[in-house]
Amino acid sequence: MRIVKKPEERRDEILDAADALFGQKGFDGTSTNDILEKVGIARGTLYHHFKSKEDIMDALIERYNTRLMRAAQEVAADRSIPVVERIIRAVAAMNVSGGGGEEIMEHIHKPQNALMHQKIQKVIVSGLTPILADMIREGIDEGLFNTPFPYECMEMVVVYANTIFDDGARLTEEEVAARIPAFIHNIERLLGAEAGSLLSVMQMFGGGGGHE
Repeated sequence: MRIVKKPEERRDEILDAADALFGQKGFDGTSTNDILEKVGIARGTLYHHFKSKEDIMDALIERYNTRLMRAAQEVAADRSIPVVERIIRAVAAMNVSGGGGEEIMEHIHKPQNALMHQKIQKVIVSGLTPILADMIREGIDEGLFNTPFPYECMEMVVVYANTIFDDGARLTEEEVAARIPAFIHNIERLLGAEAGSLLSVMQMFGGGGGHE
């Protein structure tokens, strides 16, 4: 007897199968036939939900993005936390160490998933920047920051952090540690913050190290 599933359920089933296969074989090494066999569906069913393997990849990235951005937005919305600490926590929420992020980033950092990596970096920059910019505007209202370009400043920060501190950059721990003080110093200058004000809060989170 053929099992009929709701469209949303079938779509998620296809995405789960593709996610597992991309992790095992890489995006390039996975065929649509592999996905069909793993889910146990006909090709027409697959194409009813997705036009191509690239379409499946984009849907997976959107699912990753939704999960990561939700974590950052929840932190940003908590007005009981000082704004500088919220900014750092929002960036940390995107870190590979939390909220399923480790699995996601380990997945996309594989050489065979380079296109996935490139695409998810792009959605992180476009998604995280406005969240951070809103908190920078709060900081401006509170007199903590002084910049006419809150969005542009955060875009620069996210692009740099997403490139240099990303696991795919293959920097050693020593190389990352050497860049963090300069990174924080320049963020303070970009935002017109008091010298050392961001570094002192970063140190509350274990010295500021990590993959922000």
